[in-house]
This record gives sequence, C-alpha cells and structure tokens, in this order.
Amino acid sequence: MKIVLIGAGNLATHLGASLREAQHEIVQVYSRTERSAQQLAHQLSCSYTTDLHTLHTDADIYIYALKDDIIHQVMQQVHIPHALHLHTAGSVSLFQADNGNYGVMYPLQTFSKERPINFQEIPICIEANNCDSLHIIRTLALSISDNVHIISSEQRRQLHLAAIYACNFVNCLYANAEEIMENAQLPFELLCPLIQETAAKVKEIRPSNAQTGPAKRGDTKVMQHHLDLLHSDLQKEIYRLLSKDIHMRHNK
Repeated sequence: MKIVLIGAGNLATHLGASLREAQHEIVQVYSRTERSAQQLAHQLSCSYTTDLHTLHTDADIYIYALKDDIIHQVMQQVHIPHALHLHTAGSVSLFQADNGNYGVMYPLQTFSKERPINFQEIPICIEANNCDSLHIIRTLALSISDNVHIISSEQRRQLHLAAIYACNFVNCLYANAEEIMENAQLPFELLCPLIQETAAKVKEIRPSNAQTGPAKRGDTKVMQHHLDLLHSDLQKEIYRLLSKDIHMRHNK
C-alpha cells in the first residue's frame, strides 16, 4: 500500500521504518519543521513537504502521527476522499465526517527516536468508521505486529489513561529516584535490578498482590524518616499521596 506519513516525531519515525520493512511504500513525509521532514524522508527514501496543500493525492492511506491537540485540525485540512485517513493517538476520538474513510491505529508503547524497538510485540489498537476501512487497518496493523486489538474510542481513552499511570508517571518516579541517588552520590544503576524485577513480577502476579514496602505494612516510623530525608515539598506530597493510596488499597 502507498502511504503518506503526516508527522515526523518519535512514533512516526518508528512506524515509518516498520511499515517500510513490511514492504509498504512510504511515498511522502509531512512535517511543519523542514529539518524533521527531511531527516525522516531520507531514512524512508521518499519525498517530503512542509505544506499540507502539496501532499501527494494518489496514496492509499494517510497516517496522522501528530500531537493529540492538532490531529483533528490537520485532518480537516486534508481533502482526499478516496483514501483512508487514520490517526495514531490514544486520547483522540475517531474522526467524524459526513463521508470518507477514517480510522485509528494506536500503538501502545513509548517511543524514542534513538532507541530501537520491535514493533511485532507492540499492541496495536484499531477502530474505523466502516467495515471496509476496519479490514484495511487490521491488515495493515497485522503486517507490522502480532498483537492487534479492535477497541472503541472510549476503551482507547481508558487504555491511554491506564498507560499514563503505567508508563509516564512511573518514569517520573524514576526521575525522582535518580535525583535522590545523585544527591547521595550513588549510581542510579544500583536500582536497575529492583526496577527490572518489579516490572517482571506484574506479568505473573496482579500488581495489587505484588505490592511490598512500608506503606503496605503501615510502618509510620520508616515513612516519617523518608519524609525527613526529602527536601522538596512536592516530593514530600508525592510520597504522602502514594503511601496513602497503597495503605488504603491494602487495608479496606
């Protein structure tokens, strides 16, 4: 299938590479930033543009891998009715229009340009406004992943919310832990085996059953000692809120 990729960020970079590897033809990359568009187009051996009015009009699929808050705005500016238009966002609903073919192909993963990733293992959640489009999106998704799921916009929003807790918030806590380690002149790598075991455990045990630590035990002396070690009011508040949540979950 001939594909135009609208966006040149982390997700677009990995998605474009995976689609090309699956023998799909990426014919053009669009980005508002010329350097980003040029770099990704070079990687994918295709043309690029920074002007939506100069998009190729003969592609089969237009994939909008953009920031959530501009996806529908950009889709409204592209008038190529014969093609399938799909976005990749977790929190954005299915685009609604009087006619046309629209869908969603949401890869549930965190992406960084510089870090290789195996798309075959990534869950891809799909949705469409008609059966024919859903069939095309499913075929496209299965060409790059073995883990494809048909879900509604509401389910996808809930999934995205859960992913924020499981990924973005957890990574923020890693950053807090890194700061504590740096202040103590200790290498962050000391925590890596603990992080790996914590992540591995939830594949076999429910997170609520895998919980350990002073908050679960109600060890107020240890928790107060930890609070005394923290210098930031924000970090103290985070510690208190998370400890309260853990304690309440295990003392219902």
